[in-house]
Amino acid sequence: MYNRATRAFFVLAATNHPVGRGRGTAPTGRLDRMLLVLPPDRPAREAILHYHLRERPVAGVNVRDLAKRTEDYSGADLAHLCETAAERALLDSARTGKPRPIGPRDVDAALAEVRPSTGAWLSVARNVAVFGNGDGSYDELHRYLKRRRMA
Repeated sequence: MYNRATRAFFVLAATNHPVGRGRGTAPTGRLDRMLLVLPPDRPAREAILHYHLRERPVAGVNVRDLAKRTEDYSGADLAHLCETAAERALLDSARTGKPRPIGPRDVDAALAEVRPSTGAWLSVARNVAVFGNGDGSYDELHRYLKRRRMA
């Protein structure tokens, strides 16, 4: 983003690897602020699921229960889960010639197929937060991992 008043550019960068991005390793004046985006909590997962199912025919799916069953899922994982359940219902509709909404069986099958992707990231993040947090850059991540009994 360009700001005419200060004639400065603002850059937002993102990475899913915390390694080497601590305050001590970031070039001065460049990527000097770090924002941790953690996996969504239950209310956020519920909102994400509602969003991805909002314009789809759904019957009998308990989104609150589904949010409880998807604790380690990222927002992208939840979107993939909804897509997979919708594809199952669509393929069944095409096979039988009778349209039907996404139901609990579709969601259960999608849950068996779509696994959370955050496990590997949390494993790497744990090592960084526990063993490479000399300057306190990863204190928030460390607290999160402790709450999850991972640190």
